[in-house]
Amino acid sequence: MKKLLLATAATALTAGAAMAEGHGETVKMGVILGFTGPIESLTPAMADSAELAMKEINDAGGLLGGKMLEAVRADSTCVDAAGATAAAERLITSDGVAAIMGADCSGVTGAILTNVAVPNGIVMVSPSATSPGLSTVEDNGLFFRTAPSDARQGVVLSDILMDKDIKEVAVTYTNNDYGKGLSDSFIAAYEEAGGTVTINAPHEDGKADYSAEVGALASAGGDVLVVLGYTDQGGRGVIQGALDTGAFDTFMLGDGMYGDQLVADLGDDMEGSFGAVPWSEGEGTTAFAAMAVDADINPEGAYTRESYDAAALIALAMAAGGEATSAAAASKLLEVANAPGEPILPGELGKALEILANGGDIDYVGATNVELIGPGEAAGTYREYVITGGAYETENIR
Repeated sequence: MKKLLLATAATALTAGAAMAEGHGETVKMGVILGFTGPIESLTPAMADSAELAMKEINDAGGLLGGKMLEAVRADSTCVDAAGATAAAERLITSDGVAAIMGADCSGVTGAILTNVAVPNGIVMVSPSATSPGLSTVEDNGLFFRTAPSDARQGVVLSDILMDKDIKEVAVTYTNNDYGKGLSDSFIAAYEEAGGTVTINAPHEDGKADYSAEVGALASAGGDVLVVLGYTDQGGRGVIQGALDTGAFDTFMLGDGMYGDQLVADLGDDMEGSFGAVPWSEGEGTTAFAAMAVDADINPEGAYTRESYDAAALIALAMAAGGEATSAAAASKLLEVANAPGEPILPGELGKALEILANGGDIDYVGATNVELIGPGEAAGTYREYVITGGAYETENIR
């Protein structure tokens, strides 16, 4: 990504600006997430969190002299690139969105970015697309993410295993950009640290039977099965098959496997399994949690905090740029996300708008201690957890 070469994208950005003009007092923001598919139990809370930020801005009087934000939802499916591309095209051509909060899964995010956002000059901020490949995609300065790259998650997962003195594991990953990228990152770090991977086997989402995959994993063996998949489909299916056959009884879970539904469905069988998910601590996290509870959103849901931050950053960057357009947002997003400036926490978006309107600077801290590095992605910290008594218990923040 070439964040510093925004001038080279002038034509595309102008097109994006044109898309956003003419909407009067309403500024539409696309919210494209997998409302169906392998993470469908996670996305409602993610969307609600993004819309919580928009409501906060509207309650504070809106953007740029009173323009109200309006969320327009679309289904990325998480895994169907063609369907996600079509949904994003409708957001721009039919709904006239000025920017996109999303997408979620890495493969569909890359497809939307390349096929829709870049040609139309539309800025995207993803709360959860973590593939390392997205760090170098040609994006014309339009793509940002509030979740860290899996280049870091792979190291975190390796460190957790080494700290537990687990030196031999089997690995299964969902067969797409996300799964392959995370698997590659993890295995490189784990083997460098002295660990042994007995097998690295892909699985497809949406199958009714994973006995063949489980058989291969069981034959290879390992002290733990590392599952780098999705909580509502293939990853859960492989775990269920492994439990049914006794192939494995302890699992290490990547971020896509973190979800209350998994523990609810598999119950005591998940006792002692562990994993990691992007996380944060501090004043901003606490402030978001209070707001989320008041809005009936689970503050500990996967990528809820990142979704709030993604929507807030888009809006604040528009305010800083002086126009409710993608061009303005792209040009100012890194500036509002990082120091110097007045620190801004959840619940303080109205204060941020006032500072920007008066020509001041802000440093958006948000719910995840936002700091965008390099190509416009989060540095990020992770929650190391263990499943105990049917609940996720924090062991460490890494």
